[in-house]
Amino acid sequence: MSSTPVVEIGPHAPSGDEVRQVARDRARVRLSSAARSALAAGRASVETLATGADPAYGVSTGFGALATRHIPAKARTQLQRSLIRSHAAGTGPEVEPEIVRALMTLRLRTLATGRTGVRTVTAETLADLLNSGITPVVGEYGSLGCSGDLAPLSHIALALMGEGEVRDASGQRVPAGQALPAAGIEPLVLEEKEGLALINGTDGMLAHLLLACHDLQQLLITADIAGAMSVEALLGTDRAFAAELQALRPHPGQAVAAENMMALLADSPIVASHRGPECTRVQDAYSLRCAPQVAGAARDTLAHARTVAERELVSVIDNPVVLPDGRVESNGNFHGAPVGYVLDFLAVAVADLASIAERRTDRMLDVARSHGLPAFLAEDPGVDSGHMIAQYTQAAIVSELKRMATPASVDSIPSSAMQEDHVSMGWAAGRKLRGGLDGLRRVLAVEILTAARALDLRAPLEPAPATGAVVRAVRERVPGPGPDRHLAPDIEAVVDLVASGAVVAAAQRETPLR
Repeated sequence: MSSTPVVEIGPHAPSGDEVRQVARDRARVRLSSAARSALAAGRASVETLATGADPAYGVSTGFGALATRHIPAKARTQLQRSLIRSHAAGTGPEVEPEIVRALMTLRLRTLATGRTGVRTVTAETLADLLNSGITPVVGEYGSLGCSGDLAPLSHIALALMGEGEVRDASGQRVPAGQALPAAGIEPLVLEEKEGLALINGTDGMLAHLLLACHDLQQLLITADIAGAMSVEALLGTDRAFAAELQALRPHPGQAVAAENMMALLADSPIVASHRGPECTRVQDAYSLRCAPQVAGAARDTLAHARTVAERELVSVIDNPVVLPDGRVESNGNFHGAPVGYVLDFLAVAVADLASIAERRTDRMLDVARSHGLPAFLAEDPGVDSGHMIAQYTQAAIVSELKRMATPASVDSIPSSAMQEDHVSMGWAAGRKLRGGLDGLRRVLAVEILTAARALDLRAPLEPAPATGAVVRAVRERVPGPGPDRHLAPDIEAVVDLVASGAVVAAAQRETPLR
């Protein structure tokens, strides 16, 4: 019987994939010996500063616009506790546990660098919280994406103190003061700088980015599959996807998307059936012919976003920060612009992928453009409506995704009495990208459901081995063509197939895809 995987947390770990394992698969975490050494050294610098006569931000002063207030030593524990209580001001719907767990893991990674100056026990307690399956309750609204994701991180720090609400290992919402002792965890009493170090990071934005990059990669392959199925269903050609044509415009993502579509359409009897001189059509519509250009641009956008994520994974985000020589200096690395920009950029790509998928679906339903398919793929058009309203559902989602593509990162609202006068809104960019990915998943599911029905209606001609495998996977959950039936369960079944990776797996059993 395999044991639960353990992810080591240190100054240069974990990787993005390991963060995902902790967030989604409940992998355990462990501080490395290098992390423990770094934590001890960083803490020594803060303690030296705490006993000195010079004011140090977050150690012996207030915060934000109150940074000019000197705090005597006897009040500094209260200073840290008050900081967390006042900043835990999030509201709105509860953020998904996987995002919160990713956020916690990323903050632990920064603490493990030793550059934040927290005690080893503080990092250990955060690790214990993850390993016990306790997830603080975080509200969706509250972060401006500058000075870090203050409100979300404050709710996590509040739980470390034994306050606020959490989800226990069974998923029940309970007071932290009840959950921590039940798990054998002693609540923290924060010391100098620790409250600030726990909340002054861009970990929430990065959590959204890391999980989104993983999910979008699978959806990009799914988009190639859906596009190939629609090309077949609409009696399109694969000639536009040839490698020599793609090489004329050498964007790497475009080459991958075209290669995938060629592989998916290989040995297709449907494509072969209209390849001869009797076919009078010169070229396909843009939504078919340009699929690799759109999906390829999205791939290249994702590659850029991953580069940013990789840089953030080796960054130290805190203010003030402990430098290698022991100095503690203020800085602006907590500003979320680098992450916010790419979160917004990905939202644009997501909206456009969904838009082109909806256009292909609409072509399959239009008797004037579908090349022989019945109107709306209905059994008895007029009596039956077929997939008419499934396309409406796509259109509604695509419209919403276009609104979500409006960048959050171009907005800024000054805060903290104008001390924090420019903010990134990166957390908001992450939240809307998460919604956008769900919308794209559903739009692609409708295209696959519709294309599978259209391919069945092309019988006795058979689809390609790879696209045919996807049709069979759909048919394991959804019946084939027939009179109208309740369509929502069919859509949800294919959404589940897309989300689980079953659609990609079915195609990949026949041909490699990337």
